[in-house]
Amino acid sequence: MWNQLTRTTGRAGATVVHRALVAVAAVLALSVTGCAGPAGSGSPDGSTAGGAGSPLGFTATTLDGQRFDGSSLAGEPVALWFWASWCSICRTEAPEVAEVAEQYAGEVTVVGIPGRGTRDAMREFVADTGTGGFDHVVDTDGALSARFGVVTATAFVFVDRSGAVRTVQGGLGADELRRAMRELAAS
Repeated sequence: MWNQLTRTTGRAGATVVHRALVAVAAVLALSVTGCAGPAGSGSPDGSTAGGAGSPLGFTATTLDGQRFDGSSLAGEPVALWFWASWCSICRTEAPEVAEVAEQYAGEVTVVGIPGRGTRDAMREFVADTGTGGFDHVVDTDGALSARFGVVTATAFVFVDRSGAVRTVQGGLGADELRRAMRELAAS
């Protein structure tokens, strides 16, 4: 088939088709592995990712079972850390996230958002990694990930005082995270 495609479209056309096929394969891989969550407006754990206006206009349930209203943070600098209990990168960066969250306590509110796992595994992750110093809002159906365009198991979403959102897919080193938190605190 590849030889036929090359004869029909020429080498340049075949390259374009090849790149498109690679992109489609990447999207499918993210969907199959559970790194990309489905969009949704409600979930079994009580979260809603809807809400007009503020990007923080959502409600959810914390890992402790308490109701969490994201809109209560509107007008404050907020760092959302998306993680999964099975994610080795998340586990590696967790102690640094905890340290930076403690360093910026009172200046930037940090909220962990675990997804794709059981609550028991999430609680164990928090206990093992020392990240219990801030709230963790459960996102089992991926509604919050979809709301903020998060497609990786570890990502950061920074919301400044004006409501402007900056999403960083993938992990951040401690220095990069400190720089982002410093900028957010000054916003």
